[in-house]
Amino acid sequence: MNQDLSIVTLLLHATWVVKGVVALLVLMSVASWAAIFRKLWALRRVANANESFEREFWSGKSVTELYTAAQKNATAKHPVSGPIERIFGNGMRDLHKLRDRRITDPTILLDGARRAMRASFQRELDVLESNLSFLASVASVAPYVGLFGTVWGIMHAFVGLGSMQTVTLATVAPGIAEALVATAIGLFAAIPAVVAYNRFARDIDRAAIRMETFIEEFSNILQRNLSGQAAAVQGA
Repeated sequence: MNQDLSIVTLLLHATWVVKGVVALLVLMSVASWAAIFRKLWALRRVANANESFEREFWSGKSVTELYTAAQKNATAKHPVSGPIERIFGNGMRDLHKLRDRRITDPTILLDGARRAMRASFQRELDVLESNLSFLASVASVAPYVGLFGTVWGIMHAFVGLGSMQTVTLATVAPGIAEALVATAIGLFAAIPAVVAYNRFARDIDRAAIRMETFIEEFSNILQRNLSGQAAAVQGA
């Protein structure tokens, strides 16, 4: 009985619909695990890069030195810059473009830099959120796909039992068991996707808050510097 009710044996004797459902769920599980490992590595790299840049930013280096390093990292063959460094670089780039156009109004300069950093922030957030929708789809759809396979398998089992004179547990168990395998595999595919989605959503929220905080802090620094420069020019 144990050998007859093993998962492999049940799948071999299952209907082609159940086998197709199981194959689809296995593909979804493999794809979700691949997405999980890619996202895990990407978020870890982002966190390390952001922490490294913020450490340099608050270490006392000049903004010009940081901007030069950010430009070099952005044009490198294998870029190592993080989201916060790219946000900083885009803000400084827009600031220099406005200055090249002979614009000296501190308000205009600050607004331009802030808009550039905000646009860069949205792009970085879109990149961080990539593949999350796929994990959410696997988490929500996989149990229902498995349930469909189970319902189909049970229907097929009862149709076969209808032609029997005597029905016992030994005759019912194999058909029901092979149908339930689809639901089990559906849950196997959905549960890791749910856990990973919640974990990644929390990590992305933390990264977004960190980036927004940097934008506000750097904007305050720019405002002080630009206001001081404007006052010095007026005083001269």
